[in-house]
Amino acid sequence: VDLSHLSPEERWRVEHARMHAKHRGHEAMHAEMVLILIATLVVAQLLLVQWKQRHPRSYNMVTLFQMWVVPLYFTIKLYWWRFLVIWVLFSAVTAFVTFRATRKPLVQTTPRLVYKWFLLIYKISYATGIVGYMAVMFTLFGLNLLFRIKPETGMDFGISLLFYGLYYGVLERDFAEMCADYMASTIGFYSASGMPTKHLSDSVCAVCGQQIFVDVNEEGIIENTYRLSCNHVFHEFCIRGWCIVGKKQTCPYCKEKVDLKRMFSNPYPFSSWERPHVMYGQLLDWLRYLVAWQPVIIGLVQGINYILGLE
Repeated sequence: VDLSHLSPEERWRVEHARMHAKHRGHEAMHAEMVLILIATLVVAQLLLVQWKQRHPRSYNMVTLFQMWVVPLYFTIKLYWWRFLVIWVLFSAVTAFVTFRATRKPLVQTTPRLVYKWFLLIYKISYATGIVGYMAVMFTLFGLNLLFRIKPETGMDFGISLLFYGLYYGVLERDFAEMCADYMASTIGFYSASGMPTKHLSDSVCAVCGQQIFVDVNEEGIIENTYRLSCNHVFHEFCIRGWCIVGKKQTCPYCKEKVDLKRMFSNPYPFSSWERPHVMYGQLLDWLRYLVAWQPVIIGLVQGINYILGLE
């Protein structure tokens, strides 16, 4: 059959029929391949959980590296130049911010720069993911026809935005957590043992170490001042980045547990901290496994099938 004269739908039907004819009578082999896939997924999940619990630092570093490199491989292979340009820009700025966060001694303006950058990327990825999800749902319900947009165009647009939002959301959170760990060990007020290394003044932010000039009950020109339940006060961008972006659920000074749910129920001063941001962060944590480790597991399954002669 000459496929060049067929429409895309007819060409797909012919190729689909050829695939069924090729694999007819291989039901036992296919069942064995499915069992290998399930067994590999279970074993890999158990190993990853144990690795994460016993050596979280190395697990997070390897996962971050895979999150950063694996999509780049497919981007170059499939000629997705638009994604490559955005990836290069994001990597360049993030590399500069990460370099600033890992310097010793830490410049006092660095924490604010780090948290503002990652909070900006977090908001952009969140909005991009929401717009992509709405575009996909509109296409599924046929609302794209109201704007004379083809279904495939609307679906491609929505899936692309959803991918951008989720991918950079996951990557940004991992880089933010790494930078927060480095800065916490360098700032001077935070220590892993739980005992602060020096006394914190009431007019100093425990995250960045700079003076607080705006009272808690006053409206600041650049940013406001927030007080936790432990009565320690912080700059707005510092405590936002520490708790939400950097995923630190304790006070940077006394390590008292920070109850974000109780903060959300309080109309002031955390009214701008919306609950969906935390839910979105939990979604990104779940998707990290799919993006970073799923390709590795699938490659391992294909290697096992190749060694056993399964096709």
